[in-house]
Amino acid sequence: MKFIKKSELYELKDFLILWSTQSISQLCSSMTGFALTLWLYEKTGSSLSTAALTICSYAPYVLMSIFAGALTNRFDKKRTMLGCDTFAAICTIIVFILFRTNSLMVWHLYALNAISGLMNTVQQPASEVAMTLIMPEKYYQKTSGLRSLSGSLISILNPLIATALYSFTGLNGVIAVDISSFLAAFTALLFFVKIPETKNAKKESVLVLAREGLMFLRENPLILALILFMSGVNLVASAFDAVLPGHVLPNPKGGSSVLGIVTSCSGIAMIVGSLVVSVLPKPKNRVKIIYLTMLFSLGTENFLLAFSREPLLWCIGQIIGWIPVPIMSANLDVALRTTIPVELQGRVYACRNTLQFFTIPIGLFIGGFMVDNVCEPFMRTYGNLSVLKTLFGSGKGSGAALMMLILGVSGSLICLITGKKLKKYQYNEE
Repeated sequence: MKFIKKSELYELKDFLILWSTQSISQLCSSMTGFALTLWLYEKTGSSLSTAALTICSYAPYVLMSIFAGALTNRFDKKRTMLGCDTFAAICTIIVFILFRTNSLMVWHLYALNAISGLMNTVQQPASEVAMTLIMPEKYYQKTSGLRSLSGSLISILNPLIATALYSFTGLNGVIAVDISSFLAAFTALLFFVKIPETKNAKKESVLVLAREGLMFLRENPLILALILFMSGVNLVASAFDAVLPGHVLPNPKGGSSVLGIVTSCSGIAMIVGSLVVSVLPKPKNRVKIIYLTMLFSLGTENFLLAFSREPLLWCIGQIIGWIPVPIMSANLDVALRTTIPVELQGRVYACRNTLQFFTIPIGLFIGGFMVDNVCEPFMRTYGNLSVLKTLFGSGKGSGAALMMLILGVSGSLICLITGKKLKKYQYNEE
């Protein structure tokens, strides 16, 4: 089954060029991030130190997003995207130079990731608005499916290719591929994609425009409720991301290759979910689908990984937990795009980024901290008890399994409690 018909190619030409080239660049950037995680875990053996790599990327993103959207509305979208991508590429080149000269230190990675995160803070809302501007509204759900598909492929290929390249060429090869993909995406955006500007862009101060984004959310309680619901989901999901390496890498049946395979299974699941959402008819209640898919996801995957010590079961858990994600994402995307006026999307998406994603660095810190300082010490002390040994195994990694159980309970409670509040809102899609 084809995603795009021949008759639709011309209407979606700019979108397809931008989507495909940016997706390849994102894949290669993700490969660099995965390779750096492996390098850092080899150096430190700490879940918290590897989680801190992502925390440094998200912290400036969360803190500054509320103002970045206002800036996005005032500046040319293409120039903003090109400028931010260039700064991020420079950071990658600096990592490459430091590594080649044997000067790369852990704090270098944290600092450069913070700068890259700051650039992404401005680039992301500009990209969201650009996507809206270059695709007709009738293709929103279909293009959301395509974007979920590319995200799924990135999740699959990123750990597998990164692990292979890292094994054969080291960090040098991974970064070289990343830089090459940036040049291709930069060229495509500069010369082959036309992004129209929004009309009547306001010239007020950044604080005034940011306030308008917050006011829109205040006046639209359904959108605000969805964003806050997703912030709770992101808290648990990001903690899971911090815990997973500590669960798989030290396991006798684990290791870096197994971590790559397990991680890629989430991408396989998202491809299945993307295929499903691309052919589904328009649902009667998008809000209900968003809530139920996340309840199913958080209420299954964490428990299965907590109580299993076999790579096959870890893979099954990833697949079960991630299949609903593209379905949720597409429905949330359509709900936002059809509710928020395009001239306000930059500042509203930026406010959304702050409110929805501020829990990610918190979750990453909690996940890494709990594994290193609470759960692993607890299992070292009490892990010989038969009930704990039966449930979570023994040795390093058993504490991460215990943390998976805690995340499963927490995620289910968040969905059950906040999901009830979502039911009282009505969503009408014109």
